[in-house]
Amino acid sequence: MELLGLLPRASNSTFLARVCSEDRETLAVYKPRSGEAPLWDFPDGTLYRREVAAYVVARALGWPAVPPTVAREGPEGPGSVQLFVEMDPAGEHYLTLRGSHDFRRVAAFDVLVNNADRKSGHCLLDREGMVFVVDHGVSFSAEPKLRTVIWEFAGDAIPEDIAADIRRFTGRLGTLRAELEGLLARREVDALAGRAEGLLAAGMFPHPGPGRPFPWPVV
Repeated sequence: MELLGLLPRASNSTFLARVCSEDRETLAVYKPRSGEAPLWDFPDGTLYRREVAAYVVARALGWPAVPPTVAREGPEGPGSVQLFVEMDPAGEHYLTLRGSHDFRRVAAFDVLVNNADRKSGHCLLDREGMVFVVDHGVSFSAEPKLRTVIWEFAGDAIPEDIAADIRRFTGRLGTLRAELEGLLARREVDALAGRAEGLLAAGMFPHPGPGRPFPWPVV
C-alpha cells in the first residue's frame, strides 16, 4: 500500500492509497485507527472496524452498494481499506439524486446499522451511474442514534422485496455472528439483530427520534 495523500474535509485521517498485488493495482481509501478523533459516544479505536462491519452487513443483504471494505495493516497501522469510488464529475449526492434514484434500501440499511451520520455527500454517483454509500464509522451503537438526511419514507410501508431480504438476513445472522463479533461488541451485534426484527415487526420506515435526527453538516 502506497499513501498518495490525505483526502480533504475528513474529520479523521483519511488517505487516498494505491494498493498493489503482483501486476494488479487499484485506488483505495485507507482510514487508520491511529487517525480517529476520540468521540464521547463511541469506544476509541473502533471506527475503522465499524466501516468493515457495514460492508459485511451490506454484502449479506445484497444492498446497498457499499464499496468492498476490509481491515488491513497499513503504513499508519491497522485500519479500514475501502475500494475508491471515482465519482461522476458533476459531484452528485443524495439531495440532487433523490428525484432520479430510489433510496429506500439505503434508508432501511441505515436503520439496521443505526447510522449516526448519513450525510447527503455520503451517497456517491459513480461514472457508470451507480449510487454507492460510504462513511459508516459511527454506526452500530447499541443505543438509538439514527441521524440521516433520508427521512422522506418515514411512515411508509417497507416494500416486500426489501422485507424479504431483511428476513433472509436475520436467518443468516447466526453464521455471520462470529465475523461481526470480531468487529463489534457482542451487545452491538445483539442490537443489530433486534433492529432487524423490530423493523420487520413494524412493517414501516421509522419516524425521526429519539434524539437529534439530522447530521451536521447535511452535505
